[in-house]
Order: sequence, then C-alpha cells, then structure tokens
Amino acid sequence: MTQNQYGDMHQNMQTGPVPSNMNHGANGLFGIKDVLGAVISCLNQATLFRPHIKDPELVDILDRQYRFSLDEYNITVECFKSGTDPSHPTGSYKMKTGNDFVYGFTPSQPKKPMQNAQELNDDMISGFMLGSVKSIASLKTTAAIEVTHPVVRRVLADSIPNCIEMAYELSIYMNKKQYYQIPQLSEQDMQEMINSFAPMQGQPPMQDHTVQ
Repeated sequence: MTQNQYGDMHQNMQTGPVPSNMNHGANGLFGIKDVLGAVISCLNQATLFRPHIKDPELVDILDRQYRFSLDEYNITVECFKSGTDPSHPTGSYKMKTGNDFVYGFTPSQPKKPMQNAQELNDDMISGFMLGSVKSIASLKTTAAIEVTHPVVRRVLADSIPNCIEMAYELSIYMNKKQYYQIPQLSEQDMQEMINSFAPMQGQPPMQDHTVQ
C-alpha cells in the first residue's frame, strides 16, 4: 500500500475524507512545528559559530552535520507540505572518526559562565552543538510518536538515528579534547552491574483469561 493510500483512508467525523496533505492531528502539528523550529535554530547557530572555531576538525564536523541536517530539514518540510513521499529518502549520517573513548578525569580549569563574547572557544561551541543535537533527537522522538501522518512520521522516525550519530560524533570529539571527561566505575562494580540482569530461558505458558 502506498503512502498516499494510507493518507486517503483517514476521515474527519465532520467533513469526511481528509486530503493527504491535511492528514494531521493537532498534537502532531505542534510537534512538527517544534522540530522544524529547533532545526532552524541549530542551523542558524552553526552559521554564527563557524567563523569563531579554531580547530579544523571541529569545522569539518560542523560543515558535514550542517549539510546533512539542512537536507533532512528540506525533505521534512517537503513531505509536511505535500503529504507525499519526499523527493529522496532520508539518508544515513556517517561519522569520520572512530569509536574510542578515553575514560577517567584529568585536572582542568573549573567551568563557569563567560563574561564576554571574546571568551567563546571550541569547548563551548562543541558543547552548544552537542546540546542542540540532543534536544532535536528528543523533540523528533516525541513528535514521531504523536504524528498521525504516515509519511511525515516515517521521515521523522528515520532521522532520529542520525541525530544520535551526530551527538555520538561530537561526544567523541569533545572527549578526545578533554572537554567531555567520562568517569568509570571500578572493575568490580562494573562487573556487578553487568551481571545484575540475565536473559529469561524458554517461553512462559500463556494463560487463557477469556471471560466466560
């Protein structure tokens, strides 16, 4: 069944069949509005921050994430307005870095609010970028659960793993630069935690609770 067929199946109790591009509930519309607004803010933030970045690696991350996010924004707006599949499917964001984290703390200066714009640095900028992507991932997840339009819901849902990948890439970058330090439990405590769950063996008998 095509996406348009899904849309044509919906009806409004007062007006009858609902056109595909109007197949939205109020909660879903507000959710999409929040998502698109947050993505615009993230893209605008990237434009403002880029001239102030010192590290070429962070510039590269920002540029790749900006291009990918802009394309996702465009296809989301496209299917939101048309009610049909966008001109191309949602892509899959690929990191250029490895997956290695450095655990533990090294001495560093305590963080505090900056007093003037000249204090802006790569640590702060990468932190802003990470916070934005994590916020968008949360907004997209909530919206995808509430959106009634099948095409828009699928585009939103497919884009969530890309937000997670971007956040992961930024976390690795920040960790490597010691902007984002990660503690670990002791080996004994970690092992206790890992072993605190076990898979269930076999299948439980299903009881028939049908009311007679």
